[in-house]
Amino acid sequence: MQDYVVNRPDEGAMNRILAAHAEDAAGAILRLAWQAGLLREEIQGLTWERVDFLDRKIVLADRSVPISDELAEWLQRLRDSRDRRQEHVVLSDRDRKPLTPQSISRLARTALDREGQTAVRLIDLRNDFVLRQLETHDWQYVSRITGVEAAGLNVHFGRHLEEKRVSTRIRREAPARIDEFALWKLLRAEGTSPAGVALWLTWQAGLQLEEIVALRWNQVELDRGLLRLEDRRVPLTGGVLGALETLRGLEPDTEWVLTSPRSRQPYDRTRLSKLVRAALIRAGLDDVTLRDLRMDCGLRSGGEGRILELVRKRRAVTRNDVCALLEVSRTTAYNRLRQMVKRGRLTQVGNRYYLPEAVVPPEKQADVILDYLEREGFAYRQDIARLLGIEPGQCRPVLQKLLASGRICQERQRYLLNKSAGEA
Repeated sequence: MQDYVVNRPDEGAMNRILAAHAEDAAGAILRLAWQAGLLREEIQGLTWERVDFLDRKIVLADRSVPISDELAEWLQRLRDSRDRRQEHVVLSDRDRKPLTPQSISRLARTALDREGQTAVRLIDLRNDFVLRQLETHDWQYVSRITGVEAAGLNVHFGRHLEEKRVSTRIRREAPARIDEFALWKLLRAEGTSPAGVALWLTWQAGLQLEEIVALRWNQVELDRGLLRLEDRRVPLTGGVLGALETLRGLEPDTEWVLTSPRSRQPYDRTRLSKLVRAALIRAGLDDVTLRDLRMDCGLRSGGEGRILELVRKRRAVTRNDVCALLEVSRTTAYNRLRQMVKRGRLTQVGNRYYLPEAVVPPEKQADVILDYLEREGFAYRQDIARLLGIEPGQCRPVLQKLLASGRICQERQRYLLNKSAGEA
């Protein structure tokens, strides 16, 4: 294989070039390539709406690139000097129109040659950005902001580093915290791709990668929502079941659940691992591994029983109670509780969660209150709380709705049926 040549520019020469091109198109081109790692086509198509000055980043179709304060301030000055109707960042100095790719290369080449950087190409400026990032950051971060996968980083850039390779170890001292919102977004984006299905099976079913690549359709019972593995039976969540049903509809004749489109054989474990890793990085989940997702699945499986035990002990729990119980984030706790409500394991009333048999569900509360008042004549709020199985303070919303609708009335602390409303 032919060596991938990177002609790194001289830093002093680059600073002189940028100083000489402080306000023209060549300066914008060189800055975006050298200081943000943008490719030529990305420079050509960059518009101001993709420059986030507040969060100091450039938002591209496949990635977000953090930018330095210096570059952000330079871009802000350039934006302020422009007609607001001009959408593109890089414009011709003469007619203020977007440049062609060839013109971008020509302007960069001319500016570099004048400062003696004759061997340096526009792509080398982007490559130098990648190398500088690898010298100071983990590979996951560099892959995410540059769009270059781990294998490409090693092949093209490893030889230019002191250690002669790109470390693919995830450096961290504590276990990863799963950003469930980002992970759900990733799962929706990936759909039934190999990475998407592998993530579903890992995070929601707890399967190991070896089990995923070996999984056959005759082990999947879609009608029962079940996987039959050698050593266990795995119930499927709604998300996993939906993904597998869709995938089966697209590929009704395959033997294995995940089949390579070229060979029509099951995926190689290493290849599938790389696809999943790349997907996680694109989603900003740099430090999350498949092992982390399996552990999170185990936590959820064991955590549900612990949540129910706490509810039986206290009658009701809040999201903060679950955070403390399972040592998870508020988002994770909310998603656990929401799934339990969806499956009928818990009933939510306001910000509290109860056993279904212990409370009147919100959709039936009004009818239960009206029936009680019809039978008993009146009730205090404490009576209604006992009737519904909830706290007195939680009665307020449903009582206010009934009062606003005119179906009940209030005399001091007593609630009664509104007889006039019934007569009308």
